[in-house]
Parts: sequence; structure tokens; C-alpha cells
Amino acid sequence: MKEAVRDGVAEQRERLMESLRIYGGHYAELSRRFAAWLGLHSTDATAVLEIAAAEERGTPLSPARLSERISLSTGATTALLNRLEAAGHITRAREHSDRRVVTLRSGAHIQERADEFFGPLAHRLDAAMSPYPRQFLEQVEAFMADLNTTMDSHLTEQDAAPPRALRSPDGRTP
Repeated sequence: MKEAVRDGVAEQRERLMESLRIYGGHYAELSRRFAAWLGLHSTDATAVLEIAAAEERGTPLSPARLSERISLSTGATTALLNRLEAAGHITRAREHSDRRVVTLRSGAHIQERADEFFGPLAHRLDAAMSPYPRQFLEQVEAFMADLNTTMDSHLTEQDAAPPRALRSPDGRTP
């Protein structure tokens, strides 16, 4: 009854979550198309994008941090980095005073290709957001930060909990 009194707020939240799911699906499809466009496996393209984006933010990734970002084991990440480095898509550098620390850098051509592929969309998204006032965009930014923090917490809790056995419709464990 409380939800009905709130003038459809529950329904509005459901519509908003559905819109976010649709946006996530579009993002996944765009990532898949970028990978195909580059001629890379989707995991390799995701890694390249993570490396390039971190560089743009001024916080280049280490192999361990990349492994966390793309949910691969350290061994699988090493194999992936070997492939990307051999193809000239990334470099591993020892830029830190502690020479054991490896920094991942994308090849110049990767940033150019990413700009070529994503640039038109970036302009369209910027145009779509431009009519909204700064205060509204700040609210959306805070809202998205809250959602991301909630998702991160949930994922961390799931990582800590033992997996539950799947059960068939008749209640048996397959």
C-alpha cells in the first residue's frame, strides 16, 4: 500500500532499472562489435579498452589490476597480455621506481582506432546530454555512483560466500 501511495515510484524505479539493463545490453553489443572490428576476441578487446581508458584517466593499470577489472585469473591474464603484446596492441613498461611494478600501455594505434570507432557515438551521447542542466547531471552522476557502489558491494559479498548448488525443478542437484 505504501508504494501505491507514493504515486508510482516503484514502477518508475522498475522502468529505470529496465532502461539501465537495456543500456548495458547496448554497451555489451558495442563492445562485441568493436572486438570484431579490430579482429580480436572480445576478452582481448575488453582488456585493450580497459588499458586505454586507464591511461586516459591518468591511472595506468598493472597486470594484477587488469586481471581484477576483466575477471580473469593471473595465468589467463598473462596469456592475454602475451598475445596483445606480440600483436603490438600493448606494451609492458617498468616505469615505477620499484622495477618489479609493471605498467600496461596501449599502442598508439589502439587509441586511434578506439577514437575512430567510438568517436561518433561519443558526440551523439554528448549531444543527447547537452540539454540537461548541470545540477541534473550531477544528480545522475551521484545516482550512478550509488548504484555502482551497491553493485560492487553485492559482488564482493558474493565472492566471499560459498556457491550454492543448483537444483533442478524437481529439487534434485544435477
